[in-house]
Amino acid sequence: MLVTGADGFIGSHLVEGLVAAGAKVTALAQYNSFGTNGWLDEVSDDVLSGITLSRGDIRDTAFMERLVAGQEIVFHLAALIAIPHSYDAPQSYVDVNVTGTLNVLEAARRHGVRRVVHTSTSEVYGTALTKPIGEDHPLQGQSPYSASKIAADMMAEAYMRSFSLPVYILRPFNTFGPRQSERAVLSTMIRQALDPDCPEIRLGDLKPTRDFNYVTNTVEAFLAMGSADGLEPGRAYNAGTGVEVSISDMVERVLSVTGANKPVVEEPGRFRPAGSEVRALVADSRLLKDACGWTPSVDLDTGVGKTVDWWRDRIGDGKVRRSSDYLT
Repeated sequence: MLVTGADGFIGSHLVEGLVAAGAKVTALAQYNSFGTNGWLDEVSDDVLSGITLSRGDIRDTAFMERLVAGQEIVFHLAALIAIPHSYDAPQSYVDVNVTGTLNVLEAARRHGVRRVVHTSTSEVYGTALTKPIGEDHPLQGQSPYSASKIAADMMAEAYMRSFSLPVYILRPFNTFGPRQSERAVLSTMIRQALDPDCPEIRLGDLKPTRDFNYVTNTVEAFLAMGSADGLEPGRAYNAGTGVEVSISDMVERVLSVTGANKPVVEEPGRFRPAGSEVRALVADSRLLKDACGWTPSVDLDTGVGKTVDWWRDRIGDGKVRRSSDYLT
């Protein structure tokens, strides 16, 4: 089976989960001239020895044709996901998230792939109009990123309807955990809480609410989507905890777990544009539970503790930049 975006945060954890399950995995990392493979460079030797590593780009049609040939299952996670950068470079999000997804789907169709699991995001819902959010909630493109993911989701649905491609859409809510970029709100607050070079914790708007789901829960949802028989092709399935937590409440949890005593500062420069901020997200995941029995196995406090431990190790080992560049 193939995992695109295997070098990323969730992708690297999924590769570990698949190898542990005994799967034969081809892991796609985006090619770069530095010879690095993202977070795959930090997985264990046992995991690395159990995969076939490929470097390339989902935007390359011919490359994807060759890579998908012979694969039975494709987990498609490769995407541009940083919302702030999507305001500055929206074309790149269309190129990767829409055209790249089209290349994956077309290659899967041409080579008779048995199942494609396409990764969506809770951001496609925009601010919750009703709570909790079910899969029938309207889709709202409140950022160029979310608009590109809506388009990719619709392309996946279209390939099922037009070509009977067995594609299934997983819609994770606010996954967090070890290896997540500091662009993510929970990672940046933990980093700043632990980093002695940070006298305060600088964040954006503290009022929005989110459904934070630990990364191994999301991986378990992917594994279920890759094998369950009770799923309906072409439709989306939410994966969230159903627990709604404000950013301000999450800061208090982090301060408690880390033992930090630092002021929290809201920086207007870190706010999204007024019409683009997603004010509330909380998942209704009953469809996925009913289809394959998935429920989160790691609760929020346990997940935060595991993530804090990972960051303590990173900072203690000097594996993070000793500067404030990550705050911009």
